[in-house]
Amino acid sequence: MTQWAIEATALTRRFGELAAVSSLDLQVPSGSIYGFLGPNGSGKTTAIRMLTGLLKPSDGHVSVLGLSLPQEAEALKRQIGYMTQRFSLYEDLTVWENLQFVARIYSLGFREARKRIQQLLSTYGLEALARQRAGSMSGGQRQRLALAAATLHNPSLLFLDEPTSAVDPQNRRDFWEQLFDLCDRGTTILVSTHYMDEAERCHRLAILDSGQKRADGPPEVLMATMGARVVELEAPDLRQLKQDLLGLPEVVSAAQLGARLRVLVDDRVERPQQWLAGLPQARMATSLEAVRPSLEDVFVTCTGAAREGQ
Repeated sequence: MTQWAIEATALTRRFGELAAVSSLDLQVPSGSIYGFLGPNGSGKTTAIRMLTGLLKPSDGHVSVLGLSLPQEAEALKRQIGYMTQRFSLYEDLTVWENLQFVARIYSLGFREARKRIQQLLSTYGLEALARQRAGSMSGGQRQRLALAAATLHNPSLLFLDEPTSAVDPQNRRDFWEQLFDLCDRGTTILVSTHYMDEAERCHRLAILDSGQKRADGPPEVLMATMGARVVELEAPDLRQLKQDLLGLPEVVSAAQLGARLRVLVDDRVERPQQWLAGLPQARMATSLEAVRPSLEDVFVTCTGAAREGQ
């Protein structure tokens, strides 16, 4: 296994005059979970489609599992798994029939396929649902079936495009435990998400916005080096206070969380709590507390979201 499962340089995809992905440089370590974090339209799906060989780049170079794309895309197909955002299996087939169909696509022999399907049914809690049609399953059950199908041929690299967008928090949590199990067995995983808490689970991640990479690194490093510190305060009329603070050049972002206002203050301000306490705008504040940064804070500091009220 090479050090990098994925290497991309200046990867670009244009649709007419629109650059859906622009000059993306990427290195995904083998045996890790790497995340794409960004809102809808940020280029996550387009990037994944290029990395799987399904979409030809307009410019740039990409190597996946040592294979150059798009020239060697056909050779790559049997080494990767791909779970799309929308459920893409057959709703009128049963769980067992869907997995049998996928096994045939990958040319698994009858005995090998049967053994592997039984193993996956047990791993993902689908044994009791083996004869149930996929169309009658819940969102969480479909998600587990889709993951079983994507991993049926034991791929070295797994692509997951917003796989938890249609499931509840408990199913999301269980799903991530299954991803860590796969990673422990040596599978490299690239997962796209717009959930900040999910992105924090990745070993490393890239923040994408408007087709460009805005930040890249382990979540804890990104939070420690985002260029701002976070203070939460309580005060009357938080809506007006937010607008007043956003007018100051030292304030990167301000967002209301319940009865508190979360304020990101530029690192150039040495003592952000004392600085805020001394502002006429915050003179009515009843509490000011320094708090731990989050990936949402990182996102608003490195994209255009801060001044747009996010």
